[in-house]
Amino acid sequence: TFFPSGWSLKAWTYVGAFGRQMIQSYLVTIFVTVAGTFVGLAFMGLFAYALSRREFRMRKFLGFFILVPMLFSGGMLSSYLINTQLYHLSDSLLALIFPGVSTMYIIMMRTYIQTNIPDSVVESARMDGAGEIKTFLRIVLPMMLPSMAAIGFMLAVGHWNEWMPAFLYITSPEKTPLQLLMIRIQDNIDFLLQQAAKDPSLNYTELSNNLPDKSARMAIMLVVEGPIFIAFPFFQKYFVRGLTVGSVKG
Repeated sequence: TFFPSGWSLKAWTYVGAFGRQMIQSYLVTIFVTVAGTFVGLAFMGLFAYALSRREFRMRKFLGFFILVPMLFSGGMLSSYLINTQLYHLSDSLLALIFPGVSTMYIIMMRTYIQTNIPDSVVESARMDGAGEIKTFLRIVLPMMLPSMAAIGFMLAVGHWNEWMPAFLYITSPEKTPLQLLMIRIQDNIDFLLQQAAKDPSLNYTELSNNLPDKSARMAIMLVVEGPIFIAFPFFQKYFVRGLTVGSVKG
């Protein structure tokens, strides 16, 4: 039926039982999202600016260098070994922050700079004595805010919804992000229901009635995606402008 047969807050009560851990996981997720988005935008913005300069000698080499990972990937095992054995990022939030760089986003930023920021503006800044970093921070960066906002929103959503890196690298409960906590809550419910179905001494019907399964999934979805729904309207105009880079204007 479309309408529920009855109203119940069992799902919210069950999810709310993890209140202290949920608040801690929220703080971890917010920190990872903000830091990961800032680091990703800073690195990709500088990289895109370098690729957009036609006089830059290593422009073609670096363009090919970032194109290779789009076609060939080392896989999860190689990245896990590098992050844990070489960089020692096991049980560290840095493992969730740094892998936020995408070749596609770099290409989008480079295209935006080439099509919306005239070379004469950059040349005028150089004639006034500005170096490359100052030119980027004072001239280029303010003019590419629509592209940065759109890509920043996509980066933030990616960091907010990501749980696999935390599953691989994070072992401490105080460093567990929200998404991984929600998955573990749902796994606990599924495990109890499976055990009740296998054990004749347990009343499966009574346990399934007391444990919210489907409703818990909906509660978990609202807990995780609520902030994204709130933040999206504020970024929508930048999101649309950033994604229409290079489109035909009438």
